[in-house]
Amino acid sequence: MTSTTVQCVLDDRLATITLCRPESGNALDLPTAELLTELVHGLAGRDDVGAVLLQGQGPMFCAGGDVAAMAAAADPSGFVLTLAQAAHRAILAFADLEIPLVVAVQGAAAGAGLALTLVSDLVVAEESATFLTAYTGIGLTPDCGTSWLLPQVIGLRRALELGLTPRRLSAAEALDWGLITAVVPDREAGTQARALALRLAQGPTHAQARTRSLIRGAVGHSLEHQLDLEAAEISEAVGTAEARSRIAAFVERSQRRS
Repeated sequence: MTSTTVQCVLDDRLATITLCRPESGNALDLPTAELLTELVHGLAGRDDVGAVLLQGQGPMFCAGGDVAAMAAAADPSGFVLTLAQAAHRAILAFADLEIPLVVAVQGAAAGAGLALTLVSDLVVAEESATFLTAYTGIGLTPDCGTSWLLPQVIGLRRALELGLTPRRLSAAEALDWGLITAVVPDREAGTQARALALRLAQGPTHAQARTRSLIRGAVGHSLEHQLDLEAAEISEAVGTAEARSRIAAFVERSQRRS
């Protein structure tokens, strides 16, 4: 599916979603946020999609919300509420995916762009990429789940530092803080993120989906409750065709080695 602001291409069980507003740093405006939600909902439950790659066109991944549109709005409060709610529906759609989500980052991931990396599973960033909350710099507060996701990913103290100060993390710092998965040379994030996403797309769909759900859903669960969920999930997984074939192959390889 293609539009003027977002493209979605399906190839080899991988859905590649590209933000296509490079002239505005791929900032989220209302049509873009709404289309992202529509696209992700359309991928849910499809047997021919095993993973999603999210990337941005041009020199920047995503600069956040469309600040220029906020400034031009006749009713800034009403406009920002509508835009935030639309962006939040997109974040929830990504969070509810039952397949792995990989993000490729070049340039800046700021505000809503940072939130898109936080809601993903694996993040591949170029050496010159930067990460920042950006909200307080223009007198705003967090949105897109940043205040909830950031402490989970990097911890309370570091989340407060990023939220309250203008600190901009380099890719190396973001890797050290656990914010991203890998740092690659400039101009290689798209290629290497795609290679990673393709491997996931060809992987055991049921096992990956339930693993993502278990790990992301563990927040707020007691250990006892999580253990019960794990027992139920692994007992279901062992009965799937993908698990039976992979277990049989593992046993065969082990027997050959012995």
